[in-house]
Amino acid sequence: MHCKSILTVLLLSGSGALAADTTNTPAKPVYKYAVDADSLPQGGILKGRLEGPTWFQSRIFTNTIRKYWVYVPAQYTADKPACVLVFQDGQRATSPTGPLQVPQVMENLIGKKEMPVTIGIFITPGAQGTNYMEVSGGNPNNRSVEYDSLGDKYARFLIEEILPEVGKTYNLTKDPEGRAIGGTSSGAICAFNVAWERPDEFRKVISCIGSFTNIRGGHVYPQRILDHEKNRSAYSSKTRSMTTAGRTIPTATGIRRTKKWPAAFKAKGYDLESVFAEGVHEDKHGGSIMPEMLRWLWRDYPR
Repeated sequence: MHCKSILTVLLLSGSGALAADTTNTPAKPVYKYAVDADSLPQGGILKGRLEGPTWFQSRIFTNTIRKYWVYVPAQYTADKPACVLVFQDGQRATSPTGPLQVPQVMENLIGKKEMPVTIGIFITPGAQGTNYMEVSGGNPNNRSVEYDSLGDKYARFLIEEILPEVGKTYNLTKDPEGRAIGGTSSGAICAFNVAWERPDEFRKVISCIGSFTNIRGGHVYPQRILDHEKNRSAYSSKTRSMTTAGRTIPTATGIRRTKKWPAAFKAKGYDLESVFAEGVHEDKHGGSIMPEMLRWLWRDYPR
């Protein structure tokens, strides 16, 4: 069965929306992207609240500790199940000085009825042991194990632990069409892998600058996609994914490898749009189009 509902947007090279400032560091250009107004506070929009951080110790990822935040839109009422957006590297996605600004984008789009009432769950990777050490610019030390590994372990962590925990306080939808998951870099392949393993639970994916390479086996996805009738027909027929990527390998061979992943989607008959933009491996470009991504994911979902 071929999917007719997935759009994968790959942003790799050459876009008029981008400019490189090489004034101070010619060897390392700083790439600038236009910021969507819906990434900024706006007047007339009801203010939601960001709760947390809350500490959490997992039974599935034993001997780890992590934090999570919950964004609650002003329009949420307990009598109606809310949609869900889970975002990895929650400390980055919620940072008031970072480029992603996901809670702010949600607030604006929900206020404009461009996405449904949605609870945001922003989770950090786990840190091994009982003390969570946070270093500026660094990541907790269990991140790669959780995010880059294939299989259903992280999906189980969300479905069996995090969603039930947040569900004690908030009425969350159990409809997989109403559940989205996102992330950047290793968090991006993590998000995709969750939907790949459990399309019965998550069917909307944001994957920015995804590490679909052989860190812990993620390079196999192009072939898995090509073979989807054998192993993931539910994913291929239902799930919607939107992906961005920065061109981090400056060789023609490297670019061809990066393109293999969306090319596999296209070969199987998926809806595919490729947009190319020069950049590096960072969150800025994904942040600049975060409103566009969320609008697209929820474009036909009942408000």
